[in-house]
Amino acid sequence: MGMGGCIGLIAAGAILAFATDWHVKGVNLTLVGLILMVVGVIGTSAYVSVFKRRRTQPPPPAAPVIEEDHRFTR
Repeated sequence: MGMGGCIGLIAAGAILAFATDWHVKGVNLTLVGLILMVVGVIGTSAYVSVFKRRRTQPPPPAAPVIEEDHRFTR
């Protein structure tokens, strides 16, 4: 699930939790909305954590050591 899916879960959860007045027998839509928002926030934080790790560059390799042999130079 990418960043768009996580934001979609947060938006859908907020709509269910705060913007609807439906009453479904046996289902608490406010709780379902809150669960969707929590899953969206967890997914967003996991995605950002992985994306941040991918963006870090490894340190550049050390310059190679070149040893010159002075025995044959005049």
